[in-house]
Amino acid sequence: MNVRAVFIDMDGTLLKASNTISSRNMEAIDRLIHQGVKVFLATGRHYEVTAPYHKEIGLRTPMICLNGAAIHDGETGRAMQIKTVRVNEERFHHLTAESPCNVMIHTANGLYCKEINEEINYWTKVGQIPPRYIGDLRQVHYQDVLKYSVRTGGPSPEISALFQKEAEVINWNDGFEMVAPNVSKWSAIKSLLRTFRISPNEVVAIGDGPNDLEMLRHAGTGVAMGNASDEVKSAADFVTGHHDNDGLAEFIERYLHKPYELNVI
Repeated sequence: MNVRAVFIDMDGTLLKASNTISSRNMEAIDRLIHQGVKVFLATGRHYEVTAPYHKEIGLRTPMICLNGAAIHDGETGRAMQIKTVRVNEERFHHLTAESPCNVMIHTANGLYCKEINEEINYWTKVGQIPPRYIGDLRQVHYQDVLKYSVRTGGPSPEISALFQKEAEVINWNDGFEMVAPNVSKWSAIKSLLRTFRISPNEVVAIGDGPNDLEMLRHAGTGVAMGNASDEVKSAADFVTGHHDNDGLAEFIERYLHKPYELNVI
């Protein structure tokens, strides 16, 4: 397997359920880097809650954030590329304002949300930046939206389908997300591959969620985690172990590590 770049999802892939990186995953990635392979993070998270893990691993490569809507420089954090999304705001808020759901709007200037939850509290703790606004989103002005996230507590394809002509919709078991049309982790990966002059055939992509489908399908080698859904697993070339059992390291060790060479005098 001739691999020059590996793109790794975070939640459900790199991270355990405790939001920590296991020592085995760290060691597997570190050895990969020392082999000369470029390792990138490709996540649905925003920059502030991606960067601390990027730093912990010791990466200097650009970060793909918000499902491909943003690419950030790995050393300065500067946004190298952003893709904004526009939907019919009146219709969007009509559907979500009175519904028992939370709405999170990621903009180029920060996060706006309908209400606080455990996830947002964690983001604030890790990223050290609280939401810019909490409350009725019809009462606040925001612009340059990168991602809409609607948490309904269950699948909501009947609502998300209303926006498929305006946005790229990602359906989850607890709601849906929207980014600009034709934006995905894979679209951001292609942009970086052109910069680094790497062929898609030389890429391994590893993930577990519906926002990973495009990169698993189109990378030279797509790897689904053991905790992924059947749909995600069917899009991949390989299925590895569960994220809480170091499935990421399991694949890297088995297929990507080169054997140590002994120096014989």
